[in-house]
Amino acid sequence: MAERLRTSFRLTGLGREMAAEFAGTLILILFGVGVVAQVVAGGIGDHDSIAWAWGLGVTLGVYVSATISGGHLNPAVTVALAVFKGFAWRKVLPYAAAQTAGAFVAALIVRWNYTEVLAKADPGHTVGKTQGVFSTLPGNGTLPVSQWGALRDQVIGTAILLFVVLALTDLKNQPPLANLAPVVIGLLVVAIGMAWGTDAGYAINPARDFGPRLAEYITGYGGAWRDQNHDLYFWVPIVGPLVGGVVGAGLYLILIGNHLTGPDEAAVPAAAGHPEPQYDVPGGVAETAPAGATGTGAAGGGTGGPA
Repeated sequence: MAERLRTSFRLTGLGREMAAEFAGTLILILFGVGVVAQVVAGGIGDHDSIAWAWGLGVTLGVYVSATISGGHLNPAVTVALAVFKGFAWRKVLPYAAAQTAGAFVAALIVRWNYTEVLAKADPGHTVGKTQGVFSTLPGNGTLPVSQWGALRDQVIGTAILLFVVLALTDLKNQPPLANLAPVVIGLLVVAIGMAWGTDAGYAINPARDFGPRLAEYITGYGGAWRDQNHDLYFWVPIVGPLVGGVVGAGLYLILIGNHLTGPDEAAVPAAAGHPEPQYDVPGGVAETAPAGATGTGAAGGGTGGPA
């Protein structure tokens, strides 16, 4: 049976990479959105629970996917790697689609599992109560933060994410060894959640926000595309992270990466067993991380709940 499954459902090329991105992002969102549902609707846990579960979700999602796809789990990571690290542009949209699909399916699973709890906590499925379980809002739906403030926050938060992820996965910069890069990147997301969660729920990942937002929209949250002020908001956690990722990756290269000396990066992909460079940072850095330390996990987190 196992052999039949292995031979019948074995994908190759871009298909297997998309499957890995789908699976890794699915795991990330199951833990991330799941914990927000538990805290906001179930009353179990607090902001620290949310920050830690998102970080662990990133770590586990990267471990699931990094060997095959690099574990981007985040369109902002994929775009930044295409801009600066030679990741193939032809793969950007397929990766983003797989990441968003994984987030969407995971959010549907959370929505289904917590059906009764969500209905009791918020029968009307409103913006101010449980919409933030699935998608982010300015000021987490309660504080006086404008769309501009939320956009600024997303640019800064994602820039921090990519800056540090590149540092952690750069072979010339003493990256974590023993396959520990995903663990440290998960801790990075925990830190971002604890320090940058107020203004916009630290989505720092377009797939993490859009996939669950779509899932909540088709399951009863009619106002999913707007914020608590009734302004169209869904674009903010998409545009902000895409811009911030490029800014953060560029700053890393300008301030750190371009000044490092070390082994020839071109020889690393083959040594790491990758058929072609997946990227050389976040998410399984085929070009910059040592074999066994791949995986960027710059997936992002966020909550519209009590951040």
